[in-house]
Amino acid sequence: MTDLILGRDRRAGRITLNRPEALNALTHGMVTSIRDALKDWRDAPDVDLIVIDAKGDRAFCAGGDIATLYSQITTGDLESGRAFWRDEYRMNAELSDYPKPVIALLKGFTMGGGVGLGCHVRHRIVGQSARIAMPECSIGLVPDVGGTLLLSRAPGRLGAYLALTAERMGPGEAIVAGFADRHIAEQEWPAVVEDLCETGRLGALTKAAKAAPTSRFADQAAAIDRLFAGDDLAQILTRLAADPTPFAAECAAKLARNAPLAMAATLQLLAMARGDDSLRSALTREYRFSHRSLEQGDFAEGIRARIIEKDNAPRWHHGPNALPNPAEVAAMLAPLGSSDLTWRESA
Repeated sequence: MTDLILGRDRRAGRITLNRPEALNALTHGMVTSIRDALKDWRDAPDVDLIVIDAKGDRAFCAGGDIATLYSQITTGDLESGRAFWRDEYRMNAELSDYPKPVIALLKGFTMGGGVGLGCHVRHRIVGQSARIAMPECSIGLVPDVGGTLLLSRAPGRLGAYLALTAERMGPGEAIVAGFADRHIAEQEWPAVVEDLCETGRLGALTKAAKAAPTSRFADQAAAIDRLFAGDDLAQILTRLAADPTPFAAECAAKLARNAPLAMAATLQLLAMARGDDSLRSALTREYRFSHRSLEQGDFAEGIRARIIEKDNAPRWHHGPNALPNPAEVAAMLAPLGSSDLTWRESA
């Protein structure tokens, strides 16, 4: 069984993720094939739009294939992971800039690499089962695949809250946070896709769209803005610890599970993204952390604890009483010289 189903369906190019048993996690081969298809369809006169969806009921895409990344790290193969990220991040940028409409149908788990695949395109359709999140800090990584840009655009301090807590968003929350555009009930998707493929036009999206469920963020906005103010991790942790509300205690417990270095770097990346609002710039900065994370930081330990051995007892390099200092964060985000992410295929 192929991991990816690619083809033309009348007026549409179709990209269907086909690893339901692995929650449609992205492999390097899948990324390369998607990029090749997008290139082929870019100037094809009989392809008017692109539809991206996934097989199975549980996930659009739960992220990249980090189990394979872990295997590569433990055998000393660091370049394969870096090559995967380079190609994945380039794909994210290409989807954002694509000259033809791209429609992504987001259902179930849509996390990490799934956000990169589905949440930078022009038309992001979210179904009722969607659970969208950026949980990278829990494995010692920063929200990547352009996630820091999406999070930086969220209202108030919602982006910092989502990044540091890895809170999952339903359809209503995803639209409020800027990760999706329209809510269409999943039972309507086959008819919508049929119309898109038959006509090559987008009218079916408007016709089928329904009001999104109410977002719980409306009730939490004031608390989120107060508790997650600023870009200093120590201050946020202190504020959460001093707040007597159950919501603050819940947030503090979630942050306690995450890698402090990743959280501190994430806050800096969000601040940088707010400063330039550029996807390619955000991806370049994220790649610097990702590149270094294979040898430094807590990424391998996070995967071991959360994914491989599943003991949920990661041994981070830093702790609540010994948080990373600004120099350590800056070192993880510093330019990589000749190894920096570029947009040239030969790099």
